[in-house]
Amino acid sequence: MTSKISVHPPPEPSALTNLISASSVPGHPLSATTTQILHNLQHQHLWTALHIHDIQLPTDPSSPEDQQSKSGFLISGIPPHRVYTHPDEQLYMLERGLRDADIELERMFVLPTVQGQSWSLRKMAAVFDSLPEGEEEPSSYEVSDKEDKAAKLQEYYEYRTKARATKEWGSKRLLLAMVDKGMGGDGTVVYYVVQEGAVKPRQN
Repeated sequence: MTSKISVHPPPEPSALTNLISASSVPGHPLSATTTQILHNLQHQHLWTALHIHDIQLPTDPSSPEDQQSKSGFLISGIPPHRVYTHPDEQLYMLERGLRDADIELERMFVLPTVQGQSWSLRKMAAVFDSLPEGEEEPSSYEVSDKEDKAAKLQEYYEYRTKARATKEWGSKRLLLAMVDKGMGGDGTVVYYVVQEGAVKPRQN
């Protein structure tokens, strides 16, 4: 008596696998990770206007990992809603009756990383140095309910420019995206808000 063994064809590669294969830079350890995080931002978190930026990172001669790559990547895009609002900025908005939905969305930067990847203060400082100081404030505002809302928005944007220069509403910030690619890792992407410099503790 013979038994028949059915042979099934291998599963088709996923859309993400095909994207990584087509767009990754050969030999760069973070290229595939950057593509994976960009895909996650676009399809899971609905970011738009996504771009990948090359940045130069300082190297440590004593680190073999540093010698493999002197460059890194940043991703920038427009999130569907505000990711972070400084507490002082939030108070300013509340006092003027402004909501997050009233404020024009800004381009935000994301730093792709892998769990267990080593980062020095020198490297992180270089990442923040590569970020722009800030985007130009919008010259016009779409207001549909009250005319005084336009005046409040004008006041907000003007004050925001000053607050950024003095760092009253915090310094530069980005999202650190970390992928779990270790043994048993499922490729989950976790995002952390990271701010430049020392953040002063707040009293409640």
